[in-house]
Amino acid sequence: MSRIVIFGAGGRVGRAAVTEAVRRGHTVTAVVRDPAKYPDLQGISGVTPVRGDATDADAVARTAAGHDAAINASVRLDVPSESYFTATACALTAGLKCAGVGRLIVLGIATTLETAPGVRVMDDPRFPEEYRTFSRGHVAEFDLLTGESGPLDWLMVVPPMDLTADAPATGRYATAVDTVTSTGRISHADLAVALLDEIDTPTHHAVQLAVSH
Repeated sequence: MSRIVIFGAGGRVGRAAVTEAVRRGHTVTAVVRDPAKYPDLQGISGVTPVRGDATDADAVARTAAGHDAAINASVRLDVPSESYFTATACALTAGLKCAGVGRLIVLGIATTLETAPGVRVMDDPRFPEEYRTFSRGHVAEFDLLTGESGPLDWLMVVPPMDLTADAPATGRYATAVDTVTSTGRISHADLAVALLDEIDTPTHHAVQLAVSH
């Protein structure tokens, strides 16, 4: 059994990760901006909701102390994407290393994956500029993780654009490194399975791991 800290535990992917982690017998610290807004998390055995900030290295270090692994599923839509995801990359790498946490799984976005060598989904001239701007935040995040993570064992898990909220976990998924997968869909529950698999049995490191059904 591991102790896992999950940033962004109030979102759909974060909640699915909490559920899967508890199912496996792990102890979870569920980090949200306002625990009072998530009373359901307080009623789950093995889960401790806390207030936290994934963009503050000192807060990350305090929150993550004593944990074995971390998941970042947090997002802010009220601040520029590049500002938010570069801030989380810097804070998480610094804070987790200070706390002695060895494994970090971050959630990516499918538009940064390649459809052909050197050509990403977001590079298509027809791709909407507003989504390209958001995607650049994850590109910058990946670059910072690559450059600054040092001894931290990190992985960016990238779901397809088609996420199914209510489908149950099948425990099955396909993977590809840095490139889009063939089916282009996955359930939140099976995405959570992929996230926790990479904590329980780390197999991929310092890459974009695309997952889909």
